[in-house]
Amino acid sequence: MVDTIIDAGPLIAFLSRDDRYHSQCAALLRAMNCAFYTTLPVLTEAMYFLGRNGGLHAQNALWKMLLRGDLLLHHPSPQELTRMAELMEKYSDHPMDFADASLVALAETLSLKRIFTLDYNDFSVYRMRGNHAFTLIGAHPLP
Repeated sequence: MVDTIIDAGPLIAFLSRDDRYHSQCAALLRAMNCAFYTTLPVLTEAMYFLGRNGGLHAQNALWKMLLRGDLLLHHPSPQELTRMAELMEKYSDHPMDFADASLVALAETLSLKRIFTLDYNDFSVYRMRGNHAFTLIGAHPLP
């Protein structure tokens, strides 16, 4: 079992049956036997889009995942917040949002390289300290 970071995209797709990546993300989530770590900015993003697209029912499903322990919510230290600001500055030519910065800082803190994301364009560019690349897990873009 390799612990994995999870981004908002797979959570939204998993909980939204009409999402174009639902089937792929649902299959991957069910097949992966690991702990999934995420951050409050990612949870906020997922709740926002689930509320817009699926309403309270979809948001409640995400709450249940969190409260059951299916998602492990990481709270950043002051040092991680400083690192997030550094990362957003570093990637100013390839704008990094707050949620993505929180995941890179989480990866560095917990020494995790695997990330379940639909955001291949960004996470293929981002690097952890030491210039380490992420191992990208996720649904492949559909035509």
